[in-house]
Amino acid sequence: MKSFAIIGAGAVGSYYGGRLAKAGHDVRFLLRSDYEIVKEKGLTIESIDGDFVLPTVTCARTSEEIGKVDVVIVAWKATTNGHFQEVIAPLLHDGTVIITLQNGLGNIEALAELFGMERILGAMCFVCINRIEPGLIRHTGGGMIAMGEASPGVTPRLRELAGIFERANVICEIAENFSEAQWRKLVWNVPFNGLCITEGGIDTGELLAMPDGEDRVRELMLEVTRAASGLGFKIEDEFVEYQIKRTYPMADYRPSSMIDFVNGSPVEIDAIWSEPLRRARSVDVETPRLEELEARIREMAGSR
Repeated sequence: MKSFAIIGAGAVGSYYGGRLAKAGHDVRFLLRSDYEIVKEKGLTIESIDGDFVLPTVTCARTSEEIGKVDVVIVAWKATTNGHFQEVIAPLLHDGTVIITLQNGLGNIEALAELFGMERILGAMCFVCINRIEPGLIRHTGGGMIAMGEASPGVTPRLRELAGIFERANVICEIAENFSEAQWRKLVWNVPFNGLCITEGGIDTGELLAMPDGEDRVRELMLEVTRAASGLGFKIEDEFVEYQIKRTYPMADYRPSSMIDFVNGSPVEIDAIWSEPLRRARSVDVETPRLEELEARIREMAGSR
């Protein structure tokens, strides 16, 4: 696995792609609005793990320009998934694997329907990161990736990819059951991304400072864990408390979905809230707070 295409080179894609490029890998970035600046000035990463600059970046405006690669990393928002076929197909050879580095549920299934489950791996990043301006990414916390096969188990290619990221200065945990790992990430994403939107575009510190902020977060987290349990994934209550505790030091962190909402960009409603809600209903788990939150986000996004 020597060549990589980064599809969706925003904050997340640029950071992890940048790490791989810095480690000496052949990394090709698909860029649109940032193309001219990155082509001319390169990519700058300001990171708690050490700043670095890639003065020359291999970037392109189309998949055809990039050509066939060994690994496709999908880092765009799930709201763009309707373009999977046209963007990814030109990048594939017989052995190409596709890693979806996206939030929420349903992304793996959508890719598998088009390209075959045997190609697909899932990955999730636990990171505080923002795109400050074209070509400038600021990494302020976290950075670990959890990666797993679409079907439970550990394969040689999964170990190889985890090792590639580790050698690029990215902690990469192997998730033997990636579906469970997805639900664990939703424990944080559902309440913090959601409530920061419905409260009008606030950060995590402001949310937790509200008189009922922590209680509302916890109630939603527990609904997510109950839904996960109904589907066969046991998430302990201690995990919920840890997620709340670890968020306090983030202070003024702005969740990505809240930023999308404030900027008038599409919000990943289906992947982060609607699909988990649908799966909870499929196993008769009641999630009234999640249902209310999803409806409110959809209402607010639709009224802009």
